[in-house]
Amino acid sequence: MKESKTELVRIMYNSEAALEKARVRVGLVGTGYAAKLRAEALLHNEGMRSQLIAAVGHTAEKRETFAKEYEIEALSSWQELVERQDIDLVVISTINRDHGAIARAALTNGKHVIVEYPLSLDVVEAEELIALAKAQQKLLHVEHLELLGGLHQALKKNLAKIGEVFYVRYSTINPQNPAPRKWTYNHELFGFPLKGALSRLHRLTDLFGKVFTVNCHQRYWEIEPEYYQSCFCTSELSFNSGLLAQIVYGKGESIWQSERKFEVHGEKGGLIFDGDTGIFIQPGETTPIEVGPRRGLFAKDTSMVLDHLFDGTPLYVTPEESLYTLKVADAAQRAAQTGLTMFMKDI
Repeated sequence: MKESKTELVRIMYNSEAALEKARVRVGLVGTGYAAKLRAEALLHNEGMRSQLIAAVGHTAEKRETFAKEYEIEALSSWQELVERQDIDLVVISTINRDHGAIARAALTNGKHVIVEYPLSLDVVEAEELIALAKAQQKLLHVEHLELLGGLHQALKKNLAKIGEVFYVRYSTINPQNPAPRKWTYNHELFGFPLKGALSRLHRLTDLFGKVFTVNCHQRYWEIEPEYYQSCFCTSELSFNSGLLAQIVYGKGESIWQSERKFEVHGEKGGLIFDGDTGIFIQPGETTPIEVGPRRGLFAKDTSMVLDHLFDGTPLYVTPEESLYTLKVADAAQRAAQTGLTMFMKDI
């Protein structure tokens, strides 16, 4: 028997209501490059399992433009956003300095949280946030896209070929002239270089495990106290395995040659990744290594978070793993400040 028009409307309404209830309702803090990629991923994921509700930006103009582009509500502050009853998940894509405060407020208000690394610029606060998420029984996911990228996946796939690893060098240098007067060149907003760019260390801790000692040196070129024009930071890590690693991070005006290189040298050969090109070197032979793209990683990360929330599937990184790398970065900061070697067993 055919349903009446009223019954069909009721069924349609209930189906739409059930769909809305099944979606994760999201508030986004940030309107920059990463926030835009995250918004696209939230609006166009498989199964349409998320609904972007609102966003907040650094300025009224930016948040209004962002909200209009994605047809969502613009809010005046992140404090207002985390208190909204119609938001289940808060995504933090803003300046590093504010990550910890926003995450704490969101978790306290019963929200799930995605935060771009670092979780906090302060190790103690990061530990407290992980404990708070567990107490609230809410997801706290610290994004580490570097683990999903083609370079890291190619490294993991080919690492066994070179046997015991002897030495690693990871260098990312980005000349910018003139240097932009933005938060990534601000001491307070970006943080210590290897905290702000935590992925430089996280690749190594993910691949090679626990760190034994940390040394570090850094230099800024600046003509005003708040913003700097150049930054150069080099850190040396010795791992429990005996492996030695050097990390070089530089950006700005007084650096003139760009470099993005990851070298792994072992007893049976070497893996060299220069930009998006990889090779496996062994006696008398050099073999190309296929390196996957860096595109689409925000969408992949977002999809994995939704899989976890809906189906309970494990994520590719834990907050505790990110916290450990943050402790290594904190040791590097103290080594740079004091000129002393830091022992991780004392931390």
